[in-house]
Amino acid sequence: MAKTKVIYRCGACGHQVPKWVGQCPDCGEWGSITEGAPAAAPGAPVSVAPRSPAVRITEIDAEIAGATPTGIAEFDRVLGRGVVPGSVILLAGEPGVGKSTLLLETVKHWAAAGRTALYVTGEESAGQVRLRAERTGAVHQNVYLASETDLATILGHVDQVRPTLLIVDSVQTVQATGTDGVSGGVTQIRAVTTALVSLAKNSGVSVILVGHVTKDGNVAGPRSLEHLVDVVLAFEGDRHSSLRLVRGIKNRFGPSDEVGCFEQRSDGIHEVRDPSGIFVHERDGAVPGSVNLVAMDGRRALVGEIQALMNKTEANMPRRAVSGLDSARVAMMLAVAGAHGGIKTHDMEVYVSTVGGMKVTEPAADLALFLALMSAHKKKEIPQGTVAIGEVGLTGEVRRVSSIGRRVAEARRLGFTHAVIPAGSDEDMPSGISVSRVANLEEAALAATSSGVRAGGRTTRPRTPQDYADAPF
Repeated sequence: MAKTKVIYRCGACGHQVPKWVGQCPDCGEWGSITEGAPAAAPGAPVSVAPRSPAVRITEIDAEIAGATPTGIAEFDRVLGRGVVPGSVILLAGEPGVGKSTLLLETVKHWAAAGRTALYVTGEESAGQVRLRAERTGAVHQNVYLASETDLATILGHVDQVRPTLLIVDSVQTVQATGTDGVSGGVTQIRAVTTALVSLAKNSGVSVILVGHVTKDGNVAGPRSLEHLVDVVLAFEGDRHSSLRLVRGIKNRFGPSDEVGCFEQRSDGIHEVRDPSGIFVHERDGAVPGSVNLVAMDGRRALVGEIQALMNKTEANMPRRAVSGLDSARVAMMLAVAGAHGGIKTHDMEVYVSTVGGMKVTEPAADLALFLALMSAHKKKEIPQGTVAIGEVGLTGEVRRVSSIGRRVAEARRLGFTHAVIPAGSDEDMPSGISVSRVANLEEAALAATSSGVRAGGRTTRPRTPQDYADAPF
């Protein structure tokens, strides 16, 4: 008897291997190799009459795909004005970050607008979700709750309730009967997601799927999961901070680089429409080692603060501690400060941190980082009303960065009066804030510590001996 041929195919990328292996050699996914029969040879294509004829694009009503606001401005900001009917949204995040709390807040506003929402939980009982809903004030008669893990039963609930918003928490716990694999496996996740996407497109129900993440922060499951859905959102947060960020990764209906800010509290999650106040420390006067900056997180400008501290030490290898910044950029700026600023730290402990748990990795923070190191070393204060924006090169030049106009406008909105920016920036600057355009670190240090420096690194009045006496170099 002829032996039946068996093939082994990766469920994430489709790569075929001659025998089963634990990790796909093509995409590197673990546990995605499954056994199956070889695909039949394709026959000649057959023409099939379409169910509905194609129409001109000018005859299609654009309002059909209009977004429906969720009632949470920060969530709508990331989604692109709201939830589009028939769309499938994937919200992924670490355990305990607040995904379920945010979605309960969403269904509360959705039901308050007279619409019906169905919340399906596969990780908790209905009673547990009800207790959390009472704590956060998300109890409403238009919100239906079901604790199910079977896909067919979930589809039956949808037929009975007829919701306009379906939330599945989470997609890794749902199992499709008749499909091989365990819940959360590659085959099961693909089958469940495909069925829910088909439901959304055919019925117009908006679906929000909750997804798990791996230890690397990526969405768990096959890579095709992100291709099947319309919107992919990442819910981020630090366990030591109450700030939560919803970041757009993929969005077919809006910008994919937008960020929404929330704050986790005991009574639920609340949107933060002006998060810059969290990242700036309020004090009566300026202190050495503290400099303000404006960072871009997606399309959003956030004003933050960098603090530096230096202490003399007798240790052979002085300590370097960094929090909220890229340690490699800090090490580079210490080298630049020593070579071009006369800031020697070989016998000093250096501590650099951001305020409020802000994380900054972009090069635009280089100039503020250098000024903070200079201020801490020289014991010279930088005025509180000054912000520094710019990238610093290894030769001490200050380079241009993106969205400089938006950054300066955000600083002016928050009451800052002076901005130190690169000399090559050609964007229009907003009125009401003085701008110093500097080309190198010497001009930047003088501009930050003296109010007389303006465009091109030159002063609007002749420099006096006192200006040079105050200069850090």
